[in-house]
Amino acid sequence: MIGSRQHLSQKQALQQRLSPQQIQYIKLLQLPALALEMRVKEELEVNPVLEEIDTEDERLSEEEQLKREDAENNDGDTTSPVDDNREIDWESILHNQESEGFQPLWTPGSEDFTDLPRPYHQNLTEQLEQQVTLLPLNEKEKLIADEIIGSIDEDGYFRREITSVVDGITFHKGIRITTDEVERVLKLIQQLDPPGIGARDLRECLLVQLGQLDESSPVTMAARRMLTDAWSDFERKHFTRIMKNVRIDEDMLRKVFELVQGLNPKPGIVSEPEDSNDYIIPDFDVWFKPSADNDQDGEFVIQLNRRNVPRLRISPGYRDMWDNLKSRGNGDDVDKTRQFIREKIDSAKWFIDSIRQRYDTLLNVMQTLVDLQQDFFKYGAGLRPMILKDIADRVKMDISTISRIVNGKYVQTPFGVFELKYFFTEGVESDGGEDVSNLEIKKLLTEMIGSENKRKPLSDQEIADLLRDKGFPLARRTVTKYREQLNVPVARLRKQVV
Repeated sequence: MIGSRQHLSQKQALQQRLSPQQIQYIKLLQLPALALEMRVKEELEVNPVLEEIDTEDERLSEEEQLKREDAENNDGDTTSPVDDNREIDWESILHNQESEGFQPLWTPGSEDFTDLPRPYHQNLTEQLEQQVTLLPLNEKEKLIADEIIGSIDEDGYFRREITSVVDGITFHKGIRITTDEVERVLKLIQQLDPPGIGARDLRECLLVQLGQLDESSPVTMAARRMLTDAWSDFERKHFTRIMKNVRIDEDMLRKVFELVQGLNPKPGIVSEPEDSNDYIIPDFDVWFKPSADNDQDGEFVIQLNRRNVPRLRISPGYRDMWDNLKSRGNGDDVDKTRQFIREKIDSAKWFIDSIRQRYDTLLNVMQTLVDLQQDFFKYGAGLRPMILKDIADRVKMDISTISRIVNGKYVQTPFGVFELKYFFTEGVESDGGEDVSNLEIKKLLTEMIGSENKRKPLSDQEIADLLRDKGFPLARRTVTKYREQLNVPVARLRKQVV
């Protein structure tokens, strides 16, 4: 019989764990400009020790600014200014605390319209419900209309089975209806705005829109016949078979395709106004400033956006509160209050230091990125292959940290706004041995497809042959991958009637 025994042993191991301050810094590091603004406002609400600096009333003079920078440079104390066993170093806290230390992209006092209230816009469902109230429907038909509208997806399609609507109303409302009644109400909803709403598939969506045009027009009638009698040929762009089945010539076919291509395949999307919240706030602004003697010489100017992010400090009022508590001596309430102030001051200082460190890190990474992509930031072209490791090696940081920094952040250049991830691309070696970014290859591919014969579009193999002639030996499958990444359809679907 095998016996079991227990024994104790010791093992020494070295583990690396992140402190709460490091975790806070990493979280702030990955926030883009708009999210940082929200995070700072959240911290102001939860920490009463933190307060916003009034930029109008408390502008530092140039001499005071230099003194503060000297104090920051000479400050070697990395410990917390707050300790249970000693007094709070108020002079250090109040003198060296602002979450600043960089040139803001927008100066204080500039016009800012981001806080203006945005107008309310009805969504698709509300628009349809409002229009349904104008239709001559009885109570049963209104229930059917509500059921149909509630089933319309974001593209504007009604993809639910008619029998499912019948069963749903019968089960939930206890009212017996027929499929014919649902069909009749659906036809009425399909006449609402936007045109094509409530269709069950693309074919019906296009036919509904054609029904709202001049049906006596020869082009409209030919388009309806094409969608009704030659739908499969229309999908495959078999022009010869379409002309034969619909009995039209090439000139009429061209007019028919122009009409159909002008219809909206996703009517639900066009009804939604542009989301005023869906805009990009660049985190950096970069431009090249040429020297007075030579346009080719100069320097890059890099500014970090701190728009709407308030300058923070630890409130001096808590110093008076601390002094009042000292004069009251000891006691449970006094000790708890003093402990509360200690914790909040620690938290505030860590937060301010994390923001300052975030700014320094972002500027360092952006400066390195600009150094590696100087041609692009100077001329708007000539993007070089670059990976995250190229930045990480130069700034002495981990690749995962660089990934957090570039993710979701944008830079404003004279050539447009670009996501930082845009600059990290794979390289393709040319015949001359030079590494070229795959974005440059995709740009060439787009130009080739844009200038191709629309009657006979280029196949992926033909594009690969043309690229090889230009000195870029790419396989056909690579061309296919790049084309799909550009959302360009295959040659057959790019065929047009010219």
